[in-house]
Amino acid sequence: MLSRDILAEPLDHYEFAPTGGAELLDQVAEAVQRYCILPSPHALTGVVLWIAYTHMSDAFEYAPRLVARSAEKRSGKSRLLEVVDALVHEPLRAVNATVSYIFRSLDRDGMPPTLLLDEADTIFGTKTKAEQNEDLRGLLNAGFQRGLTFGRTVGPNHTPTEFATFAPAALAGIGQMPDTIEDRAVVVVMRRRKPSEQVAPYRTRRDRPALEALADDLASWAGTVVEAATGYEPANLGVEDRAADVWEPLITVADMAGGRWPALARDAAAFMVSAAEADSEDSSLNIRLLADIKAIFDEDGIKFIKSDELCNRLRQVEESPWGQFELSPSKLGHRLKEYGIKTDFEDTYKKARGYRLVDFVDTFERYLAPKASDAVRSRLDGADLQQGADTFESSDTFKASEKIKASEHNPSSEGVRTPSDTFGRDTRGGQVCEGCGSPIYRTGATICAACSSDGPETL
Repeated sequence: MLSRDILAEPLDHYEFAPTGGAELLDQVAEAVQRYCILPSPHALTGVVLWIAYTHMSDAFEYAPRLVARSAEKRSGKSRLLEVVDALVHEPLRAVNATVSYIFRSLDRDGMPPTLLLDEADTIFGTKTKAEQNEDLRGLLNAGFQRGLTFGRTVGPNHTPTEFATFAPAALAGIGQMPDTIEDRAVVVVMRRRKPSEQVAPYRTRRDRPALEALADDLASWAGTVVEAATGYEPANLGVEDRAADVWEPLITVADMAGGRWPALARDAAAFMVSAAEADSEDSSLNIRLLADIKAIFDEDGIKFIKSDELCNRLRQVEESPWGQFELSPSKLGHRLKEYGIKTDFEDTYKKARGYRLVDFVDTFERYLAPKASDAVRSRLDGADLQQGADTFESSDTFKASEKIKASEHNPSSEGVRTPSDTFGRDTRGGQVCEGCGSPIYRTGATICAACSSDGPETL
């Protein structure tokens, strides 16, 4: 854990000499949490691995995005991006840059730069702004996968030209980014710093040189492992589908570093994917509708319900939007049609028409998270990844002009604490952490690497 003495001294008093991968990542973590308070130890792990990834992106097929967002201003997003700027490979800070400038900057030989976009809410914050910046969103989506290009006509003859778009990218802003971007990102939900939480002020002239020296060490270490990382397929990712595309490069970086980082990375992947999916579910009215319908079937123990009766029951659900929507059988049918669910007769007598439970089962399985107890029972013991894992303690972040105040970890504010979903996460291995609820992929462990108190002292 960072001591009060360390927080009181300038960062350039500390040497960041080239070291082994694990020790180097520890130094990056210490540097980040010196100036920023992340919402959870898992978020800190994700940020550190993403920073290191930018120095060896040539080894991978995918370029995971890093999204730092918050509900309100003064939550430390810009400060985090400022620190990241000094640590990543060749930062390209896009402020008021045109899309043509950006994709021409990315189209180059060698390892691509790292694109950094602050105040992204001014680009994507409203429907009108998002529509005006559709080209930028398309570029960010295309740049996630190696080989996808951006087509444009160039010159007086309008010559068709394809520009390379593959590059790491980080975005910071208020509110959610477009779904297609967050789906390709490690999402860190920042919060305003509490009076009891302490960070050091960041001054570019004083502190950036030491961070850049640390970035140089990262680049040197990355050069020694990039060949081994190319084509490497880490075992026991713990996540699937698009989430695996995002986390496989980061877990590979952790495996190359060794030490406690492989365990930290897998625990972070499971926790953050779970949190992102739960956040996505909460923001989707259709998912809310499915959850409320399932609750009605479960509570009543029924297998059939008439359309008008189901609408009445939904309108009575506390704190639900269905009353305001004046939900009717036709409106309900329109929403459920997206999932291939239609009304049917209860039996062969064809007297009552409505919805049958059997028609919802497949949709419930695909889109709704199982209950926590079900998730626990469904997990099997996984492979032993690492025994001596430990953690960081940290939670939130801050703004440059704010005064330093005492820091304390607040696990209750880490958001989703029950990693219950079958959508994007592999639930085949591991137990559930007693501390934060995230899956564990180490046999016999009862808490994850980030919540462990058995290992070495935390950063």
